[in-house]
Amino acid sequence: MRRALAAALALLAAPAAGEPAFRDLTEALPVAHVYDGDWAFYVGGGVAVFDCDDDGYLDLYAAGGAGPARLFVNRTARAGAPPAFGLADAPEAALTDVTGAYPLDLDGDGRLDLFVLRSGPNAVLRGLGGCRFERAEAALGIAPGDGWSTAFAAAWGPGDERPTLAVGNYVDRDDPAGPFGTCDTHQLFRPEADGYGTPEIIAPGHCTLAMLFTDWSGRGTPDLWISNDRHYYVRDGQEQLFRVWPRLAEWRAEEGWERQMLWGMGLAARDITGDARPEIAVTSMADQKLYELQGDGAAPRFASIAFARGTTAHRPHTGDEGRPSTGWHVEFGDVDNNGRDDLFIAKGNVNQMPDMAEFDPDNLLMQQPDGRFVERASVAGVASGARGRGAALADLNRDGRLDLVVVQRRAPMKLHENVTPDAGGWVALRLAQPGGNRFAVGARIELEAGGRTWFREVQVGGGHAGGQAGHAHFGLGSAEEVRARVRWPDGEIGPWRALGPGRFWLLERGMEPVAEAAAR
Repeated sequence: MRRALAAALALLAAPAAGEPAFRDLTEALPVAHVYDGDWAFYVGGGVAVFDCDDDGYLDLYAAGGAGPARLFVNRTARAGAPPAFGLADAPEAALTDVTGAYPLDLDGDGRLDLFVLRSGPNAVLRGLGGCRFERAEAALGIAPGDGWSTAFAAAWGPGDERPTLAVGNYVDRDDPAGPFGTCDTHQLFRPEADGYGTPEIIAPGHCTLAMLFTDWSGRGTPDLWISNDRHYYVRDGQEQLFRVWPRLAEWRAEEGWERQMLWGMGLAARDITGDARPEIAVTSMADQKLYELQGDGAAPRFASIAFARGTTAHRPHTGDEGRPSTGWHVEFGDVDNNGRDDLFIAKGNVNQMPDMAEFDPDNLLMQQPDGRFVERASVAGVASGARGRGAALADLNRDGRLDLVVVQRRAPMKLHENVTPDAGGWVALRLAQPGGNRFAVGARIELEAGGRTWFREVQVGGGHAGGQAGHAHFGLGSAEEVRARVRWPDGEIGPWRALGPGRFWLLERGMEPVAEAAAR
């Protein structure tokens, strides 16, 4: 009864002018896609968002767990039309046992590939164009392993033509003493010649569910943040931060890293204060965390500001459920284009954990002028009570508003079109440069408009078991004059470039900005 009442109230609540609003287009998908399976698929369920046919519209590769993963090709009729998708004819991508996937250009050919995480041997799908792929882990020398892979991140080291890859594993499925206290170690693949050699081991492992390279200090070299699930490491684990260059080394307490023990599920980094240093959002059971760097940035001293900012989201925001929430995917994005980044959190019980909320709707936390966040998922129409897992905020129909995709465990994947009335202005930027790192992963965008400054890292990783490759979206509010510059991955800072709002821009290194048009 309470779920039916909550759903009815959400449908009847007409958003006021300026309130976020989404239209549910789930039934328009060509097939009901479900992330399913037994305990090896209690976690995971990510979605990769990228343009696999170079038509300017973002496509979706969704994990299926015990069922097949599916590639949904964007068939939106024109910019601003409702997002529409078809199923790709891509048998190589229809893998089973997939927990998640991340798009990136592994071989420097300018086409996006997919690193596919699995419960079992991982897979590398090399993009051939036209949403066609071929298996490439053997050709690239990437050992697929046979673990329970649940996290991934990538970054380019100094002077490297290929990325360094971090693969995070969860519980050692073969340990007869498991699952508690049997967290697996992880792999770090460094480029060698035309491929990769024997991976380094990242240890200790504390049952990882998310990884992200972030330049938290602004010094130009990212470190690897690893978020870990206390449910299985029980007492000896914590969140971790590793230096990766020039050699692998864990940040220690004596260096300023403060011990944080969480049920870590998802990761996101975004500067929401304008100080050029990213805040770090981490989902967990009960309190969701939002960390801010303290001091001068010489040491990784992070403190949670979630309570002060209103982002703890520790209980279901609708219904009469009083047990704590379980957070999964987390992502920043300016949903109403008012110039302030908002926060989406996918929620859902692991399976049937009795101490955690059963009815646990997703959160849409809208940032206010004073920097606090308020809950608007029910008003916006995105408060699904199914078991949410991976998700993505992305402009799927090129209308300048961020749409929403949510993969759900044992329930159909959700597709929502952003129809927020009176949304503000926007601009979207895509970077390119010569060499192996064509998409300029590791660059930092600095954008100025309306007397405000935004800083944005180009990253591969984070979220929960899925990531995006595409334009960086900035909400502008009422600003009409926009300029941007890029600190490229090697540290060179490019010139300021004037940009018109309401456009998709290509910023190619050493070239004038180009306004992009979609292929249809």
